[in-house]
Amino acid sequence: MKNVLKLAGAGTFAVMVSLAAGGSAAAAEEHPAIKRPFDLPPSADLTYSIGARQRGFNLSGEATLTWRMNDSKYSINAESRVALLGKLTENRSTGIVDNWGLAPTEYYDKRFRKDPTTATFDRGDKTITFSDGDKSYPIKGGEQDRVSVSWQLVAVARAAKDKFKPGSEWQFFVVGPRDADPWTFRVVGREKVQAGASLGEVEAVHVMRAPPPGSKDQTLDIWLAPGHEWYPVKLRFTDSDRDYVEQTLEKIVKK
Repeated sequence: MKNVLKLAGAGTFAVMVSLAAGGSAAAAEEHPAIKRPFDLPPSADLTYSIGARQRGFNLSGEATLTWRMNDSKYSINAESRVALLGKLTENRSTGIVDNWGLAPTEYYDKRFRKDPTTATFDRGDKTITFSDGDKSYPIKGGEQDRVSVSWQLVAVARAAKDKFKPGSEWQFFVVGPRDADPWTFRVVGREKVQAGASLGEVEAVHVMRAPPPGSKDQTLDIWLAPGHEWYPVKLRFTDSDRDYVEQTLEKIVKK
């Protein structure tokens, strides 16, 4: 059960992305600033079912995500709930849209029975700071947080077209509740995915964030659906002991 509370770290897509966090202090010094074309998807409300196996227990629940983009600003609000425990997480990313794509100004992370933490992107001082801890990072351009990175990935995939192909890799610098790390997503290929009843079988592009060689970090698999604006249709987090949390898209309401 303890692992589940950790795994449910950031609501829907953000939950899974948050879970795959990790990396050494040395890795955090690698700070890629890569400018790419991007095409942000339409605003929408997404609802996911959650299934998990943790230390021999099977758990189920629901996650919701609200994605809004207008007037060069964006907001992402995510929550997750699990049967018996209720609301596990609440996460937010707010910011602007600049020529790099999503440019967060604040990342909020609230987990079950824990105090909330905030990362602030001060774009005047070009510095990222945290409410918990004294670490800081420079803003070079393109930095994401654990909620926004999923939507930046979607926007990059929508704009990349034939470049977003099997074997291609896409790097980001991702800010968490207390620190930041470089992340690399690799495109695996196209697959059929069974979504919720209202969506049925969906053709999706499988993308993986694998842990660095020799690391015991978790693996994150994401399936993006080109036929549905490239929204994430399925996500799966797998721990080193094969426990997992899986999210499946049940409903899309465009706004």
